[in-house]
Amino acid sequence: MPYNRKLSPFEQAMEILNRRATTYNIVTICRINGIFSEEILRQALEVLQSRHPRLNCRIVGKLSSLRFETGVINIPLRVVEKYEPQQWQEVALEELNQKIESHKSLMRVVLVQIKNQSNINYLITTIHHAIADGLSCIQLHSELLRYCEKITSFEPIEVATLPALPPIEKLMPASMQGWKGAVNIFLAISRLLFKDVWYRPKTLKFEKFLPVELRRTGLVHRTLSVEQTKQLVNACRQNQTTVHSALCAAMLFATARKITSGKKANLGVSCWSPINIRNRLQPEISNEHLSLLVSGDISYHTLRINTSFWNLARERRQQMEATIAGDRVFCLPLITKFLIQFLLVFPYQVFSTIGVTNIGRVNISSDYDLFKLEEISFVTGNAAFRGLCVAVLTYESKMFLNFMFSEPAISQEIAEILADNVLACIIEASKNQKFIFADQMIAIPQHQPASLSRSALKTAHRASQRNL
Repeated sequence: MPYNRKLSPFEQAMEILNRRATTYNIVTICRINGIFSEEILRQALEVLQSRHPRLNCRIVGKLSSLRFETGVINIPLRVVEKYEPQQWQEVALEELNQKIESHKSLMRVVLVQIKNQSNINYLITTIHHAIADGLSCIQLHSELLRYCEKITSFEPIEVATLPALPPIEKLMPASMQGWKGAVNIFLAISRLLFKDVWYRPKTLKFEKFLPVELRRTGLVHRTLSVEQTKQLVNACRQNQTTVHSALCAAMLFATARKITSGKKANLGVSCWSPINIRNRLQPEISNEHLSLLVSGDISYHTLRINTSFWNLARERRQQMEATIAGDRVFCLPLITKFLIQFLLVFPYQVFSTIGVTNIGRVNISSDYDLFKLEEISFVTGNAAFRGLCVAVLTYESKMFLNFMFSEPAISQEIAEILADNVLACIIEASKNQKFIFADQMIAIPQHQPASLSRSALKTAHRASQRNL
């Protein structure tokens, strides 16, 4: 059955970035321990395609007339051999910076096999953001592994094809349709412009400027141990806020410290976060649907020397809750195309000081008979946007953080430092309810030479981890 239709403005924005800005696609990575093969994976991908109709589509047409077109799609699959487990990051970086050939397929897959440890595999999928969000990509991995399990065990597989969803605009409530929707969008834009003028949020300066099409996405992977994650969750409960808001506060503290170079000064900052709106649509859409069903929120804050970490986290939570409570939560998908086009025309501009996308605790199985799912995380291409962002989830009581940034606006060395400072801030705040901005410690000196070697970075990172 064909599922051809014109792309919505929200979906068009994702394809514009894919063509013009070295991708804005979603890369999902999972570590698998046990028997896993290319042949089994290929069969499972075919089953997956029978489940999700958008995996049988391509995007065709010029930027002014983009549309989905159904056809016989062969999802690209390649196998890569590496010597060490941590080399999955090299493959993930390649995937982050390689455009999807959307006129052929909207997904591709890499199986990374470790030579020195034959039981360790990394499954890496890259999916076009026009058809997926972080939540549905995690769910997709779970489905794919379940199909691999059944194929390995020679169990029959029953698959019910999910319907292809209409554009997100058609799933929104009546208050976002017609003239009412236009008024809500106008009010949302006016509110953002007023706050931007009032707070004048600062951002990290360009270390080096390049046109959008020449930038690359950088990646820094970090984790919080089970104990550290537990401490953070407990601290958030004690301080009457959320883990997401605490992550935003840590990112703002670390980034602001870099912006001010450690000097005492008040600073306007902003924080962007996507918001899952599946339960706000009509009808409600479950997580199993592969689709782009998110909105977003931008909060504004003034950081002072005596700004409390936990007060900042509570302020972030309050602003996000205000957005979620009303129709403002639906506005961002309707103006995203305009924002993307603006940023491409004015490449010196920045959307927000930092960005935090957190899908929370992932409740998918770890046991698939002959193999185990040990780790899972995700990251999006961020080359077009200058600020530091992080993609976060919690799996098996451990938090995984993938920091993404635009190179060379931010160098790998500085990104490593910022990531370590975010973790240092999280851990310190979890222990100290009175932690304030002036007390923030720097895990690694901020001003490192540009020629700092990777081995030196690794040594510095290990040292910072011991200090934490």
